[in-house]
Amino acid sequence: MKASKLTLLALSVSLAMILSFIESQIPTFVPIPGVKVGLANIAVVFALYKMDWKNAAIVSLVRVLLIGILFGNAVSLAYSAAGAVLSLIFMIVLKKTDLFSHIAVSVVGGVVHNLGQIGMACILMGTDILRYYAPFLVLSGTIAGIVIGIIAAILVKRINIKA
Repeated sequence: MKASKLTLLALSVSLAMILSFIESQIPTFVPIPGVKVGLANIAVVFALYKMDWKNAAIVSLVRVLLIGILFGNAVSLAYSAAGAVLSLIFMIVLKKTDLFSHIAVSVVGGVVHNLGQIGMACILMGTDILRYYAPFLVLSGTIAGIVIGIIAAILVKRINIKA
């Protein structure tokens, strides 16, 4: 791996972790559990478009693992991992088609991330009643995905680093 690619990968993981931590310090303005912007996904979408899907997966999964170990617990790690893996799969597939914009890929990633977390919650809690959260989390994932997609698209366009 080239030094420039390794550096960009390390910076992307660091940015994702910093954004995750910052977001955890901001009080939520919505009284629905699980609703957040997902600022760390800026780094994931950036890596997906600026590098490749493998590096985007590294950024996402390393961030989830490190944040889970440093600031979470086994349950929060399970929720984050379920959302991140499902989100990654969908974003990678959509990006590979070259039919969707950064924003569309990010929106699908945000929505699917939330659905992955609901699925994990249903499994861990042994109930499917949580599925009623889905409409709220689909809406919040769509809004957050638009914001994240716009920011990531701007960064991809303005940061001229070949990795």
